Amino acid sequence: MATITFKHNPVTLLGNEVKVGDQAPDFTVLANDMSPVTLADSKGQVRLISVVPSVDTGVCDAQTRKFNEAASQLDNVKILTISVDLPFAQKRWCAAAGIENVQTLSDHRDLSFGEAYGVHIKELRLLARAVFVVDSNDTVTYVEYVSEGTDHPNYEAAIEAAKAAK
Repeated sequence: MATITFKHNPVTLLGNEVKVGDQAPDFTVLANDMSPVTLADSKGQVRLISVVPSVDTGVCDAQTRKFNEAASQLDNVKILTISVDLPFAQKRWCAAAGIENVQTLSDHRDLSFGEAYGVHIKELRLLARAVFVVDSNDTVTYVEYVSEGTDHPNYEAAIEAAKAAK
């Protein structure tokens, strides 16, 4: 598993580490209207999955805004931002922040995504910061587990990977 710290303290990640070339694991998370969303719901599209501990913090806010801005330059790419924030809080945050090009999804109920992608932080019941690109055939083409939870991911590398995925 990836070695991750949060505020420079080591944390334990639960679940399965995902690697480039793996078949993307399915998951069930909740949309802002509480409806279930799975990976299969966006089959046939490239998915850039941005994982944040909470959209209501500085780095997570910046990360979500950055990928929201990048959406205009990404054809046939669906951007999903997943956190354990409640769907109601995500909806309220998106409205206040003007986020329209990213779908925010909540893993609060079951930590299905967190376990499937190895980003569930045991000590905090949060998700570790990470970015995954999954191509239209559900193959993982890019993975970044951000080693320090308060650091930014490599936005440019993730965006380029999404552009290159088919």
